[in-house]
Formats: sequence, structure tokens, C-alpha cells
Amino acid sequence: MTEAFAARAGGGGFGTRLQHAVEERGRLCVGIDPHEFLLGSWGLPNTAAGAGEFGLRVVEAAAGRVGVVKPQIAFFERFGAAGFTALESVLGAARDAGLLVIADVKRGDVGTTLEAYAKAWLDEGSPLEADAMTVNPYQGFDSLAAALDLAERLGKGLFVLAATSNPESTSIQTARRAQGSQLGETVAGGIANRAVAWNADHARGEFGSVGVVLGGTVDFDLLGVDLPSLGQTPKTPVLAPGFGHQGAEFARIRETFGGASESVIVNVSRSVLAAGPDGIAAAIDQHTAELENTLS
Repeated sequence: MTEAFAARAGGGGFGTRLQHAVEERGRLCVGIDPHEFLLGSWGLPNTAAGAGEFGLRVVEAAAGRVGVVKPQIAFFERFGAAGFTALESVLGAARDAGLLVIADVKRGDVGTTLEAYAKAWLDEGSPLEADAMTVNPYQGFDSLAAALDLAERLGKGLFVLAATSNPESTSIQTARRAQGSQLGETVAGGIANRAVAWNADHARGEFGSVGVVLGGTVDFDLLGVDLPSLGQTPKTPVLAPGFGHQGAEFARIRETFGGASESVIVNVSRSVLAAGPDGIAAAIDQHTAELENTLS
């Protein structure tokens, strides 16, 4: 592991560490999603122990190949306390391997409740400590204040849901605001703009520490998302699910994300996890090469 990539453990906030990861290992983020059907195909039991073993094997395959992993917490949480114990082992292994960890938890609430969620996933020394977490702003972007402040203080990151790829979200995310400072903007566009503004005010490097989740299969014109603003320095990181199984294509990244292309982190899960324990490393290498060729 090079010194630049070892900067994961220190030397700046999440945005700086993410920049190092991108420069060293590229834009691919590997999801850690122990679906029941995947556990079966990997020859693992549908238990907390099986999910933990699955996660550890994904970390082993990802280490040295990509810079970022994203465990989907629901697939561990379904096993209760034992699932969280297994997850703690996976998170620790990922940190030890020098990987940046985005905890896909999609937490959203107000005041001290959201602060408690943020402490669970971002606080130094927490059993569930990650480098960043996904958050849900649909009680208002300002409801994220406690998480934003904690992330900044700890040098951690947030990825704010803005334009998700599930079709049932369109009616909400395309709705236009009838009052407030973002009058007339779409819900999705307004959320993305608030993330851009936060980074402009707080970032001290090329990448901000507050990113947005933008699905790779959505129509950003319809959703009113200003893509070029996301690509302005400080860049607002874009976590982009929807590639592979959901139909988004690497070859269309520049066409799809336009001015935000340089800040896109591409998440893949089933398209590499389905390769099984013996094929996942090769699948990650194949996806990494394809993505590099697309963006070079």
C-alpha cells in the first residue's frame, strides 16, 4: 500500500481521503450486500455468521483493488444483535485493510436523535465506526445539522440522498418547493444545491466531505439537478448506485453525469458479488479496468 493511499488513517478530512482513494485506486466502490440468495450461492449459511464471513471475503477481495467499500447495513441488521457483531468485524477488517468505508444506513431524524445515529456510525472508537454514512434529508436539509457538525469535527463524511434510482421516488423528488429560500426548485435539486453550498463554505481541499447520492438510471433534467455545480471545486462527491444489475452502464457515465462526471464514485454490488468467492477478485478487476477506460 502506497503512502498516498495510507492517508486514509489521517491527514485531512473525508474529502481529502476520498481524493487520495480515487487517485490511488480509481472510482469503483464495492458494495457489501449479503443477500440471502448470495449467501446461498457462496455456500454460506443464512445467518449472522454467514453474513460476517461473506463481508470478510469481500473485504479481502477489495483490498488493494479499490479504495472504497459500502456495506448495506440492512443485510446485517436483519440478524439482530448477532448481525451487528458480525458487521463490527467486517468494518474493522475494512479499516485495517486501508479501505474507506461508507456505511449505507440512510438515517434521518431531527436534533439529538440524528446526532445519536451519527455518533453510532462516525464517532471515533465506536464499534460501528465508518468513514462516512448515508443520510436521509427528507425532513429538511437543516435536520441534518447535528450530523453535519459531527462529521466536520471528526473529519468524516456524509452522503445525502438526493435523486435515487427507485421509480417510486420520482413524484416526490421532482416536486417543486412552494416556499422558503429555494422556492421553485425541485426537492432533489434543492438537496443537491445545499450539499454544494455546504462544501463551498467548509471544504479545504479539492473534494468536499458532503456528497450526494444520485442514481445512475435517473433523468437529471427532469429532477432539476444542476450537475455542473457538483463538479466545481470543491467537488461534491457523487455516490452513484444503479450500475450493473439495475441497468446503468459505465460507457454512459460522462453522458449521464455531465459536469459532475469527475466527482462520481460508482457503486457496484450484485454485478461483482454474483461472481462468487472464487470469482469476485477477477470481477472487481474487470469492472475497475472498464471504468478506468471509460473515464480516461
